[in-house]
Amino acid sequence: MTTHYVDIRLLPDPEFSQSHLMNALYAKLHRALVQLGGGEIGVSFPGYCLQPRALGELMRLHGTEQGLKKLWALDWLRGMRDHMQHSDVLPVPQTSEFRNVWRQQFKTNAERLRRRRMKRKGETAEQAAAAIPDSIERQPDLPFLQVRSSSTGQFFHLFLTLSEPCARAQSGTFNTYGLSPSATIPWF
Repeated sequence: MTTHYVDIRLLPDPEFSQSHLMNALYAKLHRALVQLGGGEIGVSFPGYCLQPRALGELMRLHGTEQGLKKLWALDWLRGMRDHMQHSDVLPVPQTSEFRNVWRQQFKTNAERLRRRRMKRKGETAEQAAAAIPDSIERQPDLPFLQVRSSSTGQFFHLFLTLSEPCARAQSGTFNTYGLSPSATIPWF
């Protein structure tokens, strides 16, 4: 259960866009959560907006006081300090709204899916094309971060979605991206 939080606000920068800085900040967070082993720290973006699609300038970390202090002890913000400000570890204010923040994956490339099917099932290009039409592709309309996986080293878009508000907190664990489809974070 998340009882405390830390706000990290990006500062305007003439050389880097807000999204570039947020991607860099999130990459540092991901590496720190991998080092900690994940599970305890959740992340949210209070400026999350679908129109226009954006995450905003504020990243909020959620966890227990001890968990957040353990994260802070890693000095994971090295290199970002000139580009952001952060709060102390603070207790969560009374709120009656909770949400989940998790990754939404999309089938965005029919050609890649066809190649994968051909390799997996030994099908011809024509068979794979018949099984996977172009119409399967979906243009994502969610805010996203561009991140590099610590396990595979590959870059990908991490599309984020929010659950509808709920009145009760749900316990659970967060992954090494600070996301969970089951554990809620207080939304304020």
